[in-house]
Amino acid sequence: MPRLLLIDDDKAIIPQQVRLAFAATEYEIKVAPTAAEGLSLFQSWAPDVVILDLRLPDSTGLELFRKLREIDRRTPVVFATMTKGADEAIEAMKLGAFDYLFKPLDLKELQKIVGEALLVSKRMREPAVVAADVEDSPADGAIIGSCPQMREVYKAIGRVSAQDVPVLITGESGTGKELVARAIYQHSARSQGPFLVLNCAAIPEQLLESELFGHEKGAFTGADRRRIGKFEQVNGGTLFLDEIGDMPAGLQAKMLRVLQEQQFERVGGNETIQTNVRVIAATHRDLRAWSQAGKYRPDLYYRLSVFTIHLPALRERGNDLEALVRYYVRRLSAGFNREIHDVSAETLARLQSYNWPGNIRELQSVLKQALLHASGDVLLPSFLPQLGEAGAAPAPAMSDAQQFDLTGFISEHLTADATELHDTVHRQVDRILLTKVLEFTGGNQYQAARVLGLSRQTLRTRLREMKIQVTQTIAHGEDHDE
Repeated sequence: MPRLLLIDDDKAIIPQQVRLAFAATEYEIKVAPTAAEGLSLFQSWAPDVVILDLRLPDSTGLELFRKLREIDRRTPVVFATMTKGADEAIEAMKLGAFDYLFKPLDLKELQKIVGEALLVSKRMREPAVVAADVEDSPADGAIIGSCPQMREVYKAIGRVSAQDVPVLITGESGTGKELVARAIYQHSARSQGPFLVLNCAAIPEQLLESELFGHEKGAFTGADRRRIGKFEQVNGGTLFLDEIGDMPAGLQAKMLRVLQEQQFERVGGNETIQTNVRVIAATHRDLRAWSQAGKYRPDLYYRLSVFTIHLPALRERGNDLEALVRYYVRRLSAGFNREIHDVSAETLARLQSYNWPGNIRELQSVLKQALLHASGDVLLPSFLPQLGEAGAAPAPAMSDAQQFDLTGFISEHLTADATELHDTVHRQVDRILLTKVLEFTGGNQYQAARVLGLSRQTLRTRLREMKIQVTQTIAHGEDHDE
């Protein structure tokens, strides 16, 4: 279970709020009322995330934070402060804190930020090991494959990991570019430093610059406090920029300067910030062709592609498919309470005949669907969802959910008087996501919670909040608790 360490001298309210936000059945939580006890627990217990008060009876939060960073810089630390706009909290962010919250704690915000911090912590610690043989791959983040193209990928990771230069990872969507980025990070001299991920395609252009470089208070409407961006937050570590080919043209010049000089200014600010960050970038686009066509800055492309690693598409990897199928079936079976020990030859033949336009990500999705319908100890073809013909199936008509334009929705609501845009967008996305997953599981909330990676109680709470009515199909049987 994820481990949360709360260091706060409030012995009642704050610990109670944290325990309300994170159920004891799903999280291990320990509380230290002093800096000395917190430091001792940090060393002996190795928490995944720390929630740290700025005011402690025997030290300041900043002093303790510096000591924690000396022990392990990879552990995300979230500060809690009574004073809004506290300079100390901002200083903590500049030193590498993950985020800060204001007291009294907002439970939804606490769950969101700590949830993100846990994901970051997992990415830094989960080994992205190379395991050509599926039987020798104990880690969930193993990179599986022994085809010639993947052997070249492994060699490339070995060559560049120790070299503190930018790396560009190319390949179709779903080929595992983030896994390769994590492998480079974990084998580098920065492996004890922070590792953060930012998807450039998932953030509206207006907000991406602030995410990367931060902003000053008053820089734009809604900027009610200074924000520390990823380049400042991950100082001394590694930043993985996914889908960098989708970075807006206006940001590319600023990005080039950071790569060349390790300097930047926050949005709305004049202070030049010095940083020390290794950038690993990824894209599914042909940036060479785009730069030649004037769609991407050639100088940025050349700077990013000092060393390039190309990941082959799944359809190009030959017998790797069988190894990947067996690996994911073994890994996913336990999560779905299935005891699948083998995959039939007919199942493998059907999977091998498919073109896999979504690559490994699509393979994982197909196997999850198959396992939800599976019974017995062998994965049979009848458990598989419908697969299109190899490269020939027409695209199905898009549902209302698939046609949802997230960027357009954000732009429509991004007005001067907007005050709760984050919640508005997340409610809309959650409504679509939860509805689709429940349709997929036939209304089975137990299975839906597993697919979503949520607790059963959290799923029920969100369904009530959004007034989503669940109708369960007979085919999926009765819902049950674990």
